Amino acid sequence: MSTIQSNKNSGTFTGNQAMWAGVLFSLVFSAVIYIARPYMPQIDFAPDTGASHYYWKLPNPTVVTRVAVWTSYIAHQAFMWYLIWKAQKDELKYTNGLHRINVIALVGNALFVVWHLIQTAIWYDGLAQDVSIWSSQASVVIMLVFVLIMENQRRGIFFGKKVNFLTETGKFARKYHGYLFAWGIIYTFWYHPMESTSGHLIGFFYTFVLMVQGCLFFTRIHVNKYWTFFLEILVLFHGTLVAINQGNGIWPMFFFGFGGIFIITQMYGLGLKAWQRWAFLVAYVAGVLGWYGSTDIVNINEVVRIPIIDYLLVFIFAGLIWVIMKLTGWQSGNRPKAVSGD
Repeated sequence: MSTIQSNKNSGTFTGNQAMWAGVLFSLVFSAVIYIARPYMPQIDFAPDTGASHYYWKLPNPTVVTRVAVWTSYIAHQAFMWYLIWKAQKDELKYTNGLHRINVIALVGNALFVVWHLIQTAIWYDGLAQDVSIWSSQASVVIMLVFVLIMENQRRGIFFGKKVNFLTETGKFARKYHGYLFAWGIIYTFWYHPMESTSGHLIGFFYTFVLMVQGCLFFTRIHVNKYWTFFLEILVLFHGTLVAINQGNGIWPMFFFGFGGIFIITQMYGLGLKAWQRWAFLVAYVAGVLGWYGSTDIVNINEVVRIPIIDYLLVFIFAGLIWVIMKLTGWQSGNRPKAVSGD
């Protein structure tokens, strides 16, 4: 018999309480990273060579620094993938309380977070030393696009309208998304050393709360529409604030781009009244015209770049899922019933 009894509830905390505790932990540990900066290695970084260059990495890495971060990442990844597999194998039911396996996931991830700080203090480097910066960014984009696919049946894709092609592919994505999301979050987490720049701190806070969500599988809070919307919309603030801090002048593309996805798709999952949706739409259009009309009307096309990429990827990934379903003979009748996002 396995040593992890997944179906037993912890009997201590509800999923809602664990979520708030996780958010508090995320805030506190982000502050810890900031406070710990004077005790971190002081690196003479190589000159920045452009968009494809990641600045915060050792100029002279060693076998030891590489082994330290890669073994940490692999151990963290294997830990979460095993827990997800175990939870699905035991056919857990959605409950208000925590399953014992949720507690194990929360504690384990907290320990890996602490370990990453220690690893940074001793060896510094993240995975960025060996992999492209675009791979880290792509992992986040993939997660956000998969959420659009999975939520099609609840809120639609375009102004509340559902896309029939995404019905079955969405069920497949809901069944197996845990493995993909765990990879995206943990890969991004270990990509960066625990630096204390504003961009790193914002990014780590976002990663921490996503980890909390990943630990709360098979609890009601995991599918709560307000909590999941909060996790989605955070990318708007994260992308905008990072761009502002970088001083590259492209923050409106992130703000209005992700804002456009809210207007087109996300707000239809919040149960808003028609007048409220119209108010958001009018405010968005006024904001776009007001900003670009007074600054740089030529670049107003920025606002559609992120939505076009995301919605195009929705259908590309859905097509890939459909091919996998056909090749494997997967049918929705072979899976547990989907749980409402309310």
